[in-house]
Amino acid sequence: MNRRRHASAALTVICALTVLASPALTLRAAAAPLPPVPPAASAGTGGSLTPAPPAPRKTLEEVRREIDALYRQAAAATDAYNLAEEKAKAQSAELAELGRTIAEGRARIEDLKARAGAAARAQYRNGGLPDGAQLVLTDDPQLFLDTAGRLRQGARATKDLLIELTRSQAELDAYAQEAGENWTRLEAHRVKQAAARKEITEKIGAAERLESRLAAEERERLRRLEELAQENAQTNWLKTADLPDLTAPATEQGRTAVTFAAAQIGKPYVWGAEGPDSFDCSGLTQSAWAAAGKVIPRTSQEQWRLLPRVDVKDMRPGDLIVYYKDASHIGMYVGNGVMVHAPRPGRDVTLAGAGSMEILGVVRPR
Repeated sequence: MNRRRHASAALTVICALTVLASPALTLRAAAAPLPPVPPAASAGTGGSLTPAPPAPRKTLEEVRREIDALYRQAAAATDAYNLAEEKAKAQSAELAELGRTIAEGRARIEDLKARAGAAARAQYRNGGLPDGAQLVLTDDPQLFLDTAGRLRQGARATKDLLIELTRSQAELDAYAQEAGENWTRLEAHRVKQAAARKEITEKIGAAERLESRLAAEERERLRRLEELAQENAQTNWLKTADLPDLTAPATEQGRTAVTFAAAQIGKPYVWGAEGPDSFDCSGLTQSAWAAAGKVIPRTSQEQWRLLPRVDVKDMRPGDLIVYYKDASHIGMYVGNGVMVHAPRPGRDVTLAGAGSMEILGVVRPR
């Protein structure tokens, strides 16, 4: 598929997508109950088999909510994974830098030791007598003055050498201790990564299994129920007093970020992905703002925590909308009440109503 052509077309229809704000949309899906699960046989008295009571039937809306909850839990775990990965990368870089510093410190200490050894060998060549003893034994006034000057210089040099050697050894010990602490933190971040990866895999797997049990017709109705829930949320949001100016202009950087994000429409969501072929929600927003020349944190939770916040009514294209109380999802506002985001596994980067999910707040990279 020609993604650039697809993205260009998406940008040109953003204004038309205010239809997302219309309460007149008639998309509906019946929340009909799913077929009951066949009862399992169980051993009764006397060796006979008696059927187990049938499991309660779930409506398609209940299934939708369960799947949505699983994907939201996976999104929160993805944030934990991404944060642990970022910290592990930073820790690895610091360890590498400390390794170079320790190597330089060891080389410096070896040089100082060599210089101290040279001074000891020079004394040995003088018959083992220190310069002070030679000074007492001389009866040459000029030699006495010259030797006295050398003694003062030598004493200062020896003192400086010992001070530098002591300081270098102390610095080397401190660097070695810091490296050990960094290694411990690195291992802790790797453990967190592994735990988050396991949770992500479990949650996504559970959601996919739940959806795979549905017939093709039910899966289509499930998708329509998702759209209906988003439509209702968008309609309710547009009725609030905090509604932004739908025609607010973007800054130059904001336009660049929006253009990049819109160009990714149609690419798949993959947890932990930062492009160029796939993205997760915060990977998309981070990459979009990187294209605009601004470095922002990697995860949606860190973007919410560290970036400047603005009122919803003041947001403009390029701002980032953070969703849910745990800040586990994020999208980019593109104007006209619409945002672009990477929704979840099994979905592609797409446009949606800015109010189609529970808004926690808005942040603005600067």
